[in-house]
Amino acid sequence: MQPPDKDTLKKMFELVSAISLTDERFRTLLSSGRARSTYYSPKGQECISAAFGALLRPDDYCVTMYRGLHDHLAKGVPMRELFAEFLGRVTGTCKGKGGPMHVTHPASGLMVTTGIVGSGLPIANGLAWAAKLSGTDQVTIVNFGDGASNIGAFHEALNLASVWELPVVFVCQNNRYGEHTRYEWATSASQVSQRAAAYEMPGVTVDGNDPVATYWAASEAISRARSGGGPTLVEAMTYRFWGHIFGDNMRYMPAEERKAAMDADPTVRYRRWLIDGGFFTDDELAAIEAEIIASIDDAMAFALESPPPGSEELYTDVYAGEVVQA
Repeated sequence: MQPPDKDTLKKMFELVSAISLTDERFRTLLSSGRARSTYYSPKGQECISAAFGALLRPDDYCVTMYRGLHDHLAKGVPMRELFAEFLGRVTGTCKGKGGPMHVTHPASGLMVTTGIVGSGLPIANGLAWAAKLSGTDQVTIVNFGDGASNIGAFHEALNLASVWELPVVFVCQNNRYGEHTRYEWATSASQVSQRAAAYEMPGVTVDGNDPVATYWAASEAISRARSGGGPTLVEAMTYRFWGHIFGDNMRYMPAEERKAAMDADPTVRYRRWLIDGGFFTDDELAAIEAEIIASIDDAMAFALESPPPGSEELYTDVYAGEVVQA
């Protein structure tokens, strides 16, 4: 498979590294007791977000789920404001009142993070419909897990997107577990992408741990949507390294299966591929990683030093205006 240009390969490395290093920092922070937060680790799934992030424009829309840190970073949400939101600080994207499950940052195109399984799909249709009505060529990406493909909203959204030929790409990040349930225990289709046929749209399954393969699958789907060709269902196969939520005992995940996945860490594998292919030297990649670590240090210090929202925020962002009794 022909790789994309060097600048794109670098962009994807920057993103996979930022996601992996940020996840490591958050898990360390929570384990040490320096902060408290609900946290859903995306480690193992970073290549999917990096591939799409390298292709999307700032004005394209992204809708994601509560396991969304990788999508937030890949869409360009500023680290300082993102970390502050995760830690419930007033300087966060939503003044610390949304938290990890409800990050919103329209300036970067990150429109919705939802905590309800499958609920982002119809919202993405609304954004895509707005772009179509406005006559722009903006594309909407909606990320969801394999468990969400069994929710009614998934089928309703795919049907409507096909009927209206919406510029939306449905991205199933199939990490093989829906919360604590193995994929094959709850889903009849051997691949989620097979369900696209019922709605007469393209459905493709790709190795989501291979950023180059995912990049080309994403490129085709995004180009199709942007040119007026309608929606695509992309199923990116991956593996969730950690449990459903931080602190999960992971007993339902076979130890040997999880070890094999972690031994094949996609970030490490991509780094090695870039060096072996002669695209970058180890020193060049190390310099990129050092810059990312410095950015994480800065953002984390900013977040930890920021105060939580005050009591005056209790009634702001709740109602559009004063309610007048008749």
